[in-house]
Amino acid sequence: MMGYSDGATPLDYDDLEGLLLTHITSRGELDRWEMENIHQAMLWTEGLKKKDMLNIDFICRLHKEMFSTVWKWAGKFRKSDKNIGVSSNKIAVELQTLCDDAKAWLEFNTYPPDEFAARFHHRLVSIHPFANGNGRHARLMADLILEKIFSATAFSWGGANLIKPGQTRKEYIDALKLADDHDYSLLLKFVRS
Repeated sequence: MMGYSDGATPLDYDDLEGLLLTHITSRGELDRWEMENIHQAMLWTEGLKKKDMLNIDFICRLHKEMFSTVWKWAGKFRKSDKNIGVSSNKIAVELQTLCDDAKAWLEFNTYPPDEFAARFHHRLVSIHPFANGNGRHARLMADLILEKIFSATAFSWGGANLIKPGQTRKEYIDALKLADDHDYSLLLKFVRS
């Protein structure tokens, strides 16, 4: 049913079993339905006042808001290992560590807002807690951190659709790979390009 570009997470049989919309036959149709669901989630985030989003419950709730009309497993941790991310049995521990680290970064003013959000985004993508939608989810998380915690402008993310293969997606993946080696320079440049 679907082809995957570099950095994309393939769906296994169990993941595809969770597809709520059985009439979908192509990646393009799936992308359209997911985008509509994500649009609804973005409307939901407009009403968020609380700044308490650095926790597992919020991370899962956001994913559920973004994908619940398309996937049964929206907001639930993946149960299988993927081509990226930590082992599925380590997701909860790694997410808790990320949230604890982020709270400490905030308390001790460790990073300026852009670097805080970019580092959080990178770590969240690296953990890859869900069967699919991790990049889109992590980008929205980073934008919400900027907007709700720091009262800053959301990232531009290269100004292009990062789902479709192309030069902008390649630059994004390259920046994430460099951040894997603790060099955030490309990612910090990319998020505001």
